[in-house]
Amino acid sequence: MAGERSPLLTHGVFSVVGEGGDSRRASTSAGDTSSKASPRTLNTFFGVMVPTILSMFSIILFLRTGFVIGHAGLLQGLLMLGVAYFIISLTILSICAISTNGAVEAGGAYYMISRSLGPEFGGSIGLMFFLAKVCACGVYVLGLVEAILDIFGQDPAVGMAQGVRVLPQGYWFSVLYSSVLLLLCLVVCLVGAHIYAKASFITLLVVTVAILSILISPLLVGPRHFSFTHTLEHNRSITHNGTYTGFNSSTLANNLAPGYSLDYSTNRVMSFSTVFAVMFTSCTGIMAGANMSGELKNPSVAIPKGTIIAVLYTFTVYVLLFLLTSSTCDRLLLINDYGVFQRINVWSPFVIVGVYCASLSAAMCSLIGASRILHALAIDQLFGLPLAPAAITSQSGNPWVAVIFTWALVQCTVFAGQLNVIAGLVTVFYLLAYAAVDLACLALEWASAPNFRPTFQLFSWHTCLLGMLSCLVMMFVINPVYSSASIVLLLLLLLFLHYRSPTSSWGYISQALIFHQVRKYLLMLDSRKDHVKFWRLQVLLMVANPRSSCQLISFVNQLKKGGLFVLGHVQLGDLDMLPADPVQQQYNFWLSLVDKLGVKAFVDLTLSLSVRQGTQHLLRITGLGGMKPNTLVLGFYDNSYPEDYFLQDPAFCDGTGDGPGGPEGDNFGVDLPSLQAHFPPVRHTESPRSLQPEEYVGIISDAIKMGKNVCLARYFHQLPPEGKGMTLKSRDSMDTIDVWPFNLLSAQGSGSFADVCSLFLLQMACVLNMAAGWRKARVRIFLCVEAESGDQGWLAKEERFRDLLGKLRIRATIKIVAWDSVMRMLRGTDPTAPPSVSEEFLNKVNLLLKEHSSTGAVRFLYLPGPPADSSQSQQYLAQLDAITQGLGPTLLIHGLTPVTCTEL
Repeated sequence: MAGERSPLLTHGVFSVVGEGGDSRRASTSAGDTSSKASPRTLNTFFGVMVPTILSMFSIILFLRTGFVIGHAGLLQGLLMLGVAYFIISLTILSICAISTNGAVEAGGAYYMISRSLGPEFGGSIGLMFFLAKVCACGVYVLGLVEAILDIFGQDPAVGMAQGVRVLPQGYWFSVLYSSVLLLLCLVVCLVGAHIYAKASFITLLVVTVAILSILISPLLVGPRHFSFTHTLEHNRSITHNGTYTGFNSSTLANNLAPGYSLDYSTNRVMSFSTVFAVMFTSCTGIMAGANMSGELKNPSVAIPKGTIIAVLYTFTVYVLLFLLTSSTCDRLLLINDYGVFQRINVWSPFVIVGVYCASLSAAMCSLIGASRILHALAIDQLFGLPLAPAAITSQSGNPWVAVIFTWALVQCTVFAGQLNVIAGLVTVFYLLAYAAVDLACLALEWASAPNFRPTFQLFSWHTCLLGMLSCLVMMFVINPVYSSASIVLLLLLLLFLHYRSPTSSWGYISQALIFHQVRKYLLMLDSRKDHVKFWRLQVLLMVANPRSSCQLISFVNQLKKGGLFVLGHVQLGDLDMLPADPVQQQYNFWLSLVDKLGVKAFVDLTLSLSVRQGTQHLLRITGLGGMKPNTLVLGFYDNSYPEDYFLQDPAFCDGTGDGPGGPEGDNFGVDLPSLQAHFPPVRHTESPRSLQPEEYVGIISDAIKMGKNVCLARYFHQLPPEGKGMTLKSRDSMDTIDVWPFNLLSAQGSGSFADVCSLFLLQMACVLNMAAGWRKARVRIFLCVEAESGDQGWLAKEERFRDLLGKLRIRATIKIVAWDSVMRMLRGTDPTAPPSVSEEFLNKVNLLLKEHSSTGAVRFLYLPGPPADSSQSQQYLAQLDAITQGLGPTLLIHGLTPVTCTEL
């Protein structure tokens, strides 16, 4: 899978360690030497099964099995075990599916989540999974100290050394012993994970012997009685008596029901949730093998196979021990002595050695796993400089800085002093990580991507969804406070990573899901069901050079009001004469421009022999289904020379604006200098024009023939910049949107104010007035009348027009403009002669517009249809140029689409 090993793209430039390069070898930190990757030497048994079994047995098997049965009883204990293994089994199915869908590299669960869900979700869950491993390491160390003090600790009732009980007890002594053991784990992990891997098989043999001794002890050991003294609050001591009965039906019957009571180590009354939290800690080792993915010969085979076998083996052992314990020990013995297996064993050193080996092995496994996750996070550069030193490795590839950093955090957790105190936090963090794995698999399955073809097929989206929901529900059952805090922490990390916007080449599952949903809804969007009540403006804006069109792009982005917005561009050329399509290489630059301007637009480029032909192509093929442009927007054709917007906006000339890749403006491989260099300088006196008047008018004519509305935009470079680099100006109540809803070049004047084109102008003004930056602006509608004729019909027309505005729910001020002198100039002295559009008439119209609309922020004018004879194209453009000369931002609109509706 190409690119899966690539680091995040660094800000500012397209920077990858090399084609198909290994980012794990790209650790760049001061003092880093060769940064060699760890050799892959472990098989399924040693790399997955052994660490997974040891992690799932650990301290819980030997020191908390009796605790679970004593408080919860056999029936609820088996229920807890069944629920716990049901949850982890669903998660294991997801792990198997993801791990068999491609190469799994170092980082284990973090690698699988980040490469499936993207850097934001992967980084946040990865950090929380790292914290879970840190806390789990603390749990195992505290459990080991608890087991040591149970044998070698001084009796609280005596308060002095007796025989082998020489170790003083107390909070600070527990912290001291934990620190010493943790230092031992640190030394081993600094030497390298290979030492742990070599010793793990021997540890498993020792643990297996200890378990066998527990299972056969009831056959060899007779009934026994024990007494226990515990120190409670205020230094009060209490003594309890417990009995080991051997296999006894009465003992089994008494242990069936729950009997939650005070826990002597925390002085808190236990409940289903607190006991389940402690017991579930034994199930949190299912990813111990996955976390060793960087050392496995074949992770895609070893992880699913080894994990499933290990889980089945541990489940069988736990069930046997639950049955044995509930049948041989009374409740007082189970509740008041965590080390009950040692007391009833045929030879107690078996259990003691098993506890020590399992706990120490699980602690080192958690320390190693956590350091590998931290190392992977550092190499992927998700959190920047704070984690950068963790990428440093030794000559053999051991991430020693990550190990030291992890050790320091574990040292902080041991200050909790008691295993049961932090067991709930560990369980919540693990459940959240498991839910993320299920979510990753669910997203991959729902996305229906063709490349998601895991060789492991025993899963479905139902198992993923059920596993994720089960994890989330059990989180809140165990500890609502910890669960809420962990989710808040996850959201904060997500927001942080989203703000940093790290760009990766891993692929984004969100893009696959969006594609899947958009395709489905596009098929449901039937253009045959369109209704005028739900009409939206869908714009194709043709852009020759964005250097001179940025203000217009931003304006149209506001005008679209939730509709489709496409930037179109025609590259002149003949594909037959070129070795490759030059258009494909330009998309990244145009998309980066869209990000830089902060507009919500698509980009569609084409290669054609002429601009007119290319525009025809775009008008026909742009969009999908019911989302196709219904309006063409063109810049105005005149003889003025455009201004370079890139020289006005600091975001383009200084690089101070925040691009989508962060402060440096990274845009998926396009930095600011590349973006500036790609778009040519604006047209100047010596630049030839690529578009002739006849072709420009032909484009207007083509769009009208295709049933598209046409808008010609002039002087929009005078609008204040509204891109990301400039502060967006919100229009105040003094700004106006001026609408002249009739054909100024027609002798009928305002007599046709209610035709389709006039209503389209009104709708466009209303839509713009609804945009965020134009809500405070006032809409003014100008009606030209011949007041001197003596005919008072214009009063009735005005009244009808006001009534129409009321029905259309358009809030506007109507301005009456007398243009008798203008009309006389159009008709001439001979009333029977056809109207003649003279230069004097055009100048008069222009003066009229300036007189009444000079203060407007933007003007909407009626665009007459283009001439059928192409020889009149220059005359047509000259007339448009004359009436709009010096007006300011003006949009000439020719509407063909019915867009207004008075029905509910």
